[in-house]
Amino acid sequence: MTNPDAAAPRAVAASVRNLTKTYGAGDAMVRALDDVSLDLMSGEFTAIMGPSGSGKSTLMHCCAALDTASSGQVFIGDLELGGLKDKELTRLRRDQIGFVFQSFNLVPTLSAEENIVLPASIARRKPDREWFDTVIDTVGIRDRLGHRPNQLSGGQQQRVAVARALVGRPLIVFADEPTGNLDSQSGAEVLDLLRRSARDHGQTIVMVTHDPVAASYTDRVVFFADGRVVDELRNPDRDRVLDVMARMSAPTAG
Repeated sequence: MTNPDAAAPRAVAASVRNLTKTYGAGDAMVRALDDVSLDLMSGEFTAIMGPSGSGKSTLMHCCAALDTASSGQVFIGDLELGGLKDKELTRLRRDQIGFVFQSFNLVPTLSAEENIVLPASIARRKPDREWFDTVIDTVGIRDRLGHRPNQLSGGQQQRVAVARALVGRPLIVFADEPTGNLDSQSGAEVLDLLRRSARDHGQTIVMVTHDPVAASYTDRVVFFADGRVVDELRNPDRDRVLDVMARMSAPTAG
């Protein structure tokens, strides 16, 4: 039975066109991204996978305005990043983009609640309390809001980091190996939280991961190798992801 919503067109939350990123010059030049074009759809949970050095993290950094491509275009919504000044890029990262990192990146002297609202505080904005409450209940840390990071488990710290990314209602959230420092149970809880954020609240999430189990929580997996998109899966499961990874690593004849 097909999902009646499956054919409904989605908006594009972010996209790249003919994106190339090189490092070095001459014989030492490395092509981290090689003429990549890709759409990241609104309201979807997308995984970017590939071996080390495949370009997946470089793609995320370019999309998140943390790095600049050598050529090509990056769009967040309809906004093309190439023409923006540093101050405009800073405002874009603050207002339109959320981040979840492997290392949590919480401020140790602040409580969980203070960490969550920190981006809004820096921007001198008050968070929407109704949405704040929704996010807190979604991530399940209401009884930990007064605790500092060193009083929280790794899984709880990452929940705080996810709440911080979501509470500003960003257009898109980028998650870089968000379960890399977590045990399997805590990792599964964080992945389920990200999946529910997309499905229940329409949040767009793009996750860089090497883990086929993590990828199985997403709506779509995009596979990178040698700086290019080489494959894609919809509605993935662990075994299908492993099959693609095995094909990618198989030696070619000739």
